[in-house]
Amino acid sequence: MNHLKALCKRELAGYFVTPLAYVFIVIFLALTGIFTFYLGGFFERGQADLQPFFLWHPWLFLLLVPALGMRLWAEERKTGTVELLLTLPVSMVEAVLAKFLAAWLMIALSLALTFPMWITVNILGDPDNGVIFANYLGSLLLAGAYLAVASCLSATTRNQVIAFVLSTIACFAFLLAGFPIVLDFFRPWLPEAVLNGIAALSFYNHYLGITKGILDLKDLVFFISFIAVWMYLGAWVICRKKAD
Repeated sequence: MNHLKALCKRELAGYFVTPLAYVFIVIFLALTGIFTFYLGGFFERGQADLQPFFLWHPWLFLLLVPALGMRLWAEERKTGTVELLLTLPVSMVEAVLAKFLAAWLMIALSLALTFPMWITVNILGDPDNGVIFANYLGSLLLAGAYLAVASCLSATTRNQVIAFVLSTIACFAFLLAGFPIVLDFFRPWLPEAVLNGIAALSFYNHYLGITKGILDLKDLVFFISFIAVWMYLGAWVICRKKAD
């Protein structure tokens, strides 16, 4: 546990010795502001809630999280420091988990810095803060799912651009998995049970359930187990690459 904590702190500090953390946070805050106030019609709706703010998160994360995750292992492999990292007295699980947690904390910090919006709606009206808390939790879990995919796919290549493209495509597929247009496309060829399985993998459906303020156990289990599976796959890929 001490190794995990030390490695996570080192990874997190690494974001702030370069412009990466500041650029990511500024872009995230700027885009959430634009989408919330201009595209979401925050003031025009006349309702004291943060629905226009959370509505766009699946689409914002679709670009921002793979951009953050593409460097996790691709950069280590390109510079050759992955071999050095794996010689440290840490297990593969600790190395993968530390990198993931550091990046996830970066996203959590970015979300936390949107607190002025929460204060604003509380000044303007009487929002349901329980729903807002559920939305923040759902947003963080959704970002974690994106990040787990990006981390795994970043381990498959030395090229960060390729890692970004692969991660964005994969996350986009999981995001749209439950949309009627996708299910209708596969309906002529696949049995209903398989279609239900595809729909169950939809990020959007599980995120939408949480944004309604309902913390359903199946949604929480989905995101946590999804993250765990993709992190396991990431560790497996790194082990295979190391063996090669």
